[in-house]
Amino acid sequence: MLLSVKNLKMHYKTKMGYVRAVDSISFDLDSGEGLGIVGESGCGKTSVSMTILRLLPDNAEFKGGEVLFDNGNGEPVNLVSLAESEMRRYRWKGISMIFQAAMNSLNPVYKVGDQIVEAIQNHFPDTPTDVAKKKVAELFRLVGLDPTRMEQYPHQYSGGMKQRAVIAMALSCDPRIIIADEPTTALDVIVQDRILREIRAIQKKLNMAMIYISHDIAVIAEVSDRIAVMYAGKFVELADSVTIFKRPMHPYTYGLMHAFPSVTGKKVDLVTIPGEPPDLLAPPRGCRFYPRCPKGDKLCEEKDPEYVEVDKGHFLACHHPVQPGEVVQFNAE
Repeated sequence: MLLSVKNLKMHYKTKMGYVRAVDSISFDLDSGEGLGIVGESGCGKTSVSMTILRLLPDNAEFKGGEVLFDNGNGEPVNLVSLAESEMRRYRWKGISMIFQAAMNSLNPVYKVGDQIVEAIQNHFPDTPTDVAKKKVAELFRLVGLDPTRMEQYPHQYSGGMKQRAVIAMALSCDPRIIIADEPTTALDVIVQDRILREIRAIQKKLNMAMIYISHDIAVIAEVSDRIAVMYAGKFVELADSVTIFKRPMHPYTYGLMHAFPSVTGKKVDLVTIPGEPPDLLAPPRGCRFYPRCPKGDKLCEEKDPEYVEVDKGHFLACHHPVQPGEVVQFNAE
């Protein structure tokens, strides 16, 4: 197992109290695997990735759990227990990240190639500049960029080219895991599809594990082997991609799967999930989806469902799962 996250909890401290952004998250990740995390905006997807990498703001507080990373020495390392100086050894080299709105993360006054060279030399100080530049040129070819573009500045790149450059930077230190947080934000659908295909091809070629974060189910479906559905700081369902699309068991997952049109098959009415996610300063006592769920009852209101394995590799947190062939009726507001 390359990465094992167990009962991870992280809350943000505010003047009003604690925001339970990451609340008992657990999952495993193997080499070469793609895991998608999908959910509405504000459900905690990015907070999960930032907690794993420990790139958190000052008001974030780790509340429990483990992040076990296989560093290749036969003994997994618990990243949350490391000192900051030790953690830096694992960022970028062990686990790297394509940040949300990455197109704006390049320094506008430095040449793009020089920025990636700097990242390499920061983690491998003995690397000569000419060797680092040669590696950057290889990475540019890998992501579909002309190596001559290394000598240009970010403003001379299109949006899609900037995104490719940031992907090249994420690959620069040969990480074993890449976390891609909305990697195609603000790109048109043609460029988006092309970049997603390139990311997937690079992942398979280098046998890297990847965690894809998005609210766009179509993106997640294209690049993920397994999908975790997140709601209000918790995973409510996790299974392989085919199962999630063909046999969703949580009402929230069902709503997401039926909220977008399909270009194939018969036409059906789209689902609109009423209401909005709960305030994580004071989440509901029972199931957090209960106020919006058409299957909710007194049990759901009073007791938070356990997150359990209902079938091999299929995890669920629901008192009243969607049955095969069942049509769930959401009453839109």
